Amino acid sequence: MLQFDSINAFLHMGGHGPFVWSAYGITMVVMLWLLLAPLRRSRDMLRQVRRHQQRAPAQQVSAHAATEKSEVQR
Repeated sequence: MLQFDSINAFLHMGGHGPFVWSAYGITMVVMLWLLLAPLRRSRDMLRQVRRHQQRAPAQQVSAHAATEKSEVQR
């Protein structure tokens, strides 16, 4: 606090405090969003891939069973 007499003067910044602190706040929110949004998207994408991989063997088994059933009926 070299330039300010007190914490209150630091927070007020000669009348510019609301602008300065809101700018810092908005910047922090945007930076957090830029950090977290891709992480969330990749987590959701991995979850989708896992679900797809779990369904694929079941679909292959049912397709194989249907093929065998149609061959038996001939």
